[in-house]
Amino acid sequence: MRNMAMRIGTAIGRARERLRSGDWLTRERLRFIAAAILIASVAGFAFLVVTAHGGIDRQGRPLGTDFSNVYAAGTYVRDGNALAPFDPPQQYAREQALFGKATPFYGWHYPPYFLFVAALLAKMPYGFALTVWQAATLALYLLTIWMIGSGVSRVAGSGDLFLLALAFPAVLINIGHGQNGFLTAALLAGALLALEKRPTLAGILIGLLIYKPQFGLLIPIALIAAGQWRAIAAAVATVAALTLVTTLAFGPQVWHAFALSTEYSRTVVLEQGDTGWQKIQSLFSWARMWGAPIPLAYALQGVLTAALGIAIVRLWRSTAPHALKAAALCLGAILATPYTLDYDMMVLASAIAFFTTDSLARGFRPWEKTALAALWAAPLVARGVAQATLIPLGVPAMLAAFWVLWRRAELGRVPLVRFGGTSSRMADSGSQGGHDIAAFEQ
Repeated sequence: MRNMAMRIGTAIGRARERLRSGDWLTRERLRFIAAAILIASVAGFAFLVVTAHGGIDRQGRPLGTDFSNVYAAGTYVRDGNALAPFDPPQQYAREQALFGKATPFYGWHYPPYFLFVAALLAKMPYGFALTVWQAATLALYLLTIWMIGSGVSRVAGSGDLFLLALAFPAVLINIGHGQNGFLTAALLAGALLALEKRPTLAGILIGLLIYKPQFGLLIPIALIAAGQWRAIAAAVATVAALTLVTTLAFGPQVWHAFALSTEYSRTVVLEQGDTGWQKIQSLFSWARMWGAPIPLAYALQGVLTAALGIAIVRLWRSTAPHALKAAALCLGAILATPYTLDYDMMVLASAIAFFTTDSLARGFRPWEKTALAALWAAPLVARGVAQATLIPLGVPAMLAAFWVLWRRAELGRVPLVRFGGTSSRMADSGSQGGHDIAAFEQ
């Protein structure tokens, strides 16, 4: 028994060391996993499409599920009734008229700004509109990932970059739901890419994110901490212009209709979990899934949001590399809101890309490769595991990634490794940063 215990302890120790060092994550293994997930995702989506009848899948849902609410809202705008999407019974009636009486209800939860997009898409046949929407926003997402990684393409390889970006599990979730995760990720990443040299453009892109206001809790805090006043002014001007145009187009009463609709979104969708706790990837949802009363769940979410705000202020006022600041803001934007679904985890792809560019340039620290791998895989398992076991994986993976990022930013003020260089300082181990880079070149 003693020998067996020693062998088990030795095996656990070796496994821990491999996870700590990240040596298990070789380029070949990374390629194989990504390719397998991409092939399975394409096959699964293809099966969903070929087995559909009249645009309705085997479970009686419109292809693109959530996109049906955007399309239905767009038809109302074209009819001259921009207020109807904000009234759940009217919205559902239009969805049933378009997709059949058996279709589930997909609520419209967007601010009035997004009605312009809905109206434009509703000018096309449903299937074509869905394809255009997903293809165009996917292209924007891939473009921003390529721009983030362009500085390290000679190390990571552009082919590997696109493989990882396409195989990221949230991509299939977003396509399956016909959602806007690609656009959200592209706007936020594009703004962070432009911020240092083109702050006005960055502010405009941030302003366009107003269609997802829940993800903007930490963005103003970061910009103020960094003194990015031009970006702030551009963001405010963009939101003001959009608000004016929206009011002129749909009338001031559209804002009252939107305000009334938020009560349904807050109580039914979020607090009562009508969407499904397993789909909402927030600390609030985690607490509610485990039976916490609503006030306690909000309190826990509030504490986390406040802590993230403090961390963002410290980080964005520091001399840490911009890539780390950008990665932290992407992670913080998702973690800070109580209402974020698994397709919104598309933003994590940008966080991973920013984090990895700094790590490839200066060397990986202990636990970082494993934390990034867990973050990349989180959308694949977060919903299913939580639904089957009530064990959340998405939020813990995001928190772990934020923690290792924070440690890197706090301890990494002295440069580690440059391409072809040697390690001048390692905060947590004696391993060489060059060894970590080589692991991706094997």
